[in-house]
Amino acid sequence: MTLSVTPTSQPNTSPSFSKPNFNPNFSHATTPTLPFNKSQLAWDRLKTDSVECNSPRLGHKWTQYQGINHWEGLLDPLDDNLRAEILRYGHFVESAYRAFDFDTNSETYATCRFPETSLLPQTGMRKSGYRVTRNLHATCGVQLPNWVSSVSQLPRVQSSWIGYVAVCEDEKEITRLGRRDVVIALRGTATCLEWLENLRVTLTKLPNHMGCGSENCMVENGFLSLYVSKTGACPSLQDMVREEVARVIQSYGHEPLSISITGHSLGAALAILSAYDITTTFKNSPMVSVVSFGGPRVGNDKFRAQLEKSGTRILRIVNSDDVITKVPGLVVRDDDMSCNGHVHVAGLQSWFRKIVQDMQLVYADVGQELRVSSRESSYLKKGDVATCHDLKTYLHLVDGFVSSSCPYMSKTTRYPAEASLWFLIS
Repeated sequence: MTLSVTPTSQPNTSPSFSKPNFNPNFSHATTPTLPFNKSQLAWDRLKTDSVECNSPRLGHKWTQYQGINHWEGLLDPLDDNLRAEILRYGHFVESAYRAFDFDTNSETYATCRFPETSLLPQTGMRKSGYRVTRNLHATCGVQLPNWVSSVSQLPRVQSSWIGYVAVCEDEKEITRLGRRDVVIALRGTATCLEWLENLRVTLTKLPNHMGCGSENCMVENGFLSLYVSKTGACPSLQDMVREEVARVIQSYGHEPLSISITGHSLGAALAILSAYDITTTFKNSPMVSVVSFGGPRVGNDKFRAQLEKSGTRILRIVNSDDVITKVPGLVVRDDDMSCNGHVHVAGLQSWFRKIVQDMQLVYADVGQELRVSSRESSYLKKGDVATCHDLKTYLHLVDGFVSSSCPYMSKTTRYPAEASLWFLIS
């Protein structure tokens, strides 16, 4: 559900953010396929390399940072090691955006711009220690009538490149991480049909082949469609994820192994579905964790219960000012309000809950939440919907987050000795 913005020139400030412009091509600010300020891209790459080079040695503590204890004691205040890991996974998602061809006039529109062997280096992840082993595609189940083509110039691409699987193969990085890590990185909404899938917000039953026998276990219709739909020429995202995970487990299952699924916006929703599918499909699944940015709601409370039962660890990075994190549907809580004497209010709530339940619009938030806020940073334009949802904004806010009582502090304020280096990089 990525909002469309076009990057413009950036001021010489660290970090810098421009006022985004709405673009009908559903493009994203982190992709250099559109006019992209070279100095900003250079800063992004230097910043990425800095995160990679200065990332902490996790060693035997790696399971804590993957959420074995649901990140207890690491979120408020935010542990610096965890901060580095969140930013590192965020850069994998940025690579997915940068590799995507957003040009609707291109013959390769909606495909990956780079071969697997050079995808990460070409998108600023030169020192990641990972190698892309599988490209991933998502297929829209929405069928549009032929007359739509005559009134819209936007191409109707049924299957689009949406991300990749990358395996850590650098021995030094494996030693630093304490295990071999597998990243599944997923971008947000980019095509017209993906936007239409996002609008299919009613809940639908999770299919039996995804390990849920309860009819009450439901997820958003459009997200599920993008995950399980296929064509004769393109398998479903679900099939591709399952095949690659099976191969990875067969190749590396004898050693410490983790699967880290990360995504932004629509990619965050698909990351949760993928994680649940992996943990319920593979009996001896490695530890599966999700680090999501700006994700919408995915399913109801029964789906949340199944996620918890499956052992899936989910860390959601949420911007309080990002409207996408507040949709789709509603979260209706059964608060006991009789203690204040307003019985009629409780009755109204019960009536309202029944209405939205009948409409299949009662959703539930899942996992653990790290809440940041655009309003706390002086670098960001206040009240701009696109800026609030942008992935670059999320990484900026995570980089400055200290605690719930100190939501944002610039790096130069926290670490004055590093100020000269910081501004040199910017």
